[in-house]
Amino acid sequence: MQSRTSYAKSAPEVLQSMLALSGAVRKSGLPEQLIALVEYRVSQMNGCAYCLDMHSKDLRALGETEQRIYMLSAWREAAHLYNGRERAALAWAEAVTMLAHNEVPDAVYDEARAQFGDKELAQLTLAVVAINGWNRLNVAFRTPAGDYKSQLKRPAA
Repeated sequence: MQSRTSYAKSAPEVLQSMLALSGAVRKSGLPEQLIALVEYRVSQMNGCAYCLDMHSKDLRALGETEQRIYMLSAWREAAHLYNGRERAALAWAEAVTMLAHNEVPDAVYDEARAQFGDKELAQLTLAVVAINGWNRLNVAFRTPAGDYKSQLKRPAA
């Protein structure tokens, strides 16, 4: 697939706006690994090769296992691999990304609220909004994938 115009070069203010949004997500206090799992899952749903490359490398840099990365698209069938907080975040991310019938189901909201406080849920939603934005930019402009180098470091044990 041939790439299109680089939005980052053509409109650097678009890139800066998205970086500011992502910066707010990173400062939210949510665990980096949880954010990266959500980013990877949403990128799978949206078919964003650039973001899949990026977030798989970030997950590995954060110490994520290959098994959990490989199983993420089928996390419901491999629920034992993900804790309750992760499952609630993934369900929330999928529902907010898809907006089936123009709603996020009450059951998904209730599950998320059982795991996240009001502020955390708003921050998690911002993370979903941000990755959906990145996915749409990179898919629309066919940003080439494969060259990303993660700057993230595994958290201290």
